[in-house]
Amino acid sequence: MRLREIAYSRSGDKGDTANICVFPYKDEDWELLREKLTASRVKEFFSRTVKGPVERYEFPNLKGLNFVLHGALGGAYSASLMVDTQAKSYQSFILDMEL
Repeated sequence: MRLREIAYSRSGDKGDTANICVFPYKDEDWELLREKLTASRVKEFFSRTVKGPVERYEFPNLKGLNFVLHGALGGAYSASLMVDTQAKSYQSFILDMEL
């Protein structure tokens, strides 16, 4: 199953760091997300673009996971040659992950 089948996401940026928040559509899928969507899996999934570490923060009251991807934007907005310097497409990419 792909992540998009059970969750939605949002993404943003600050400098050379991207963040992606993932939320399940249904509360009962929260534990599955916590188990399967690890920082190391996200780092591996974005290995071609993310050069630094990936951190995961949990927000149980919101049933959300926030991933901070360091070194993800090619040096920040004005210094980057990347097409998506503000990480807007990252939220769409992560939903294609296989769980």
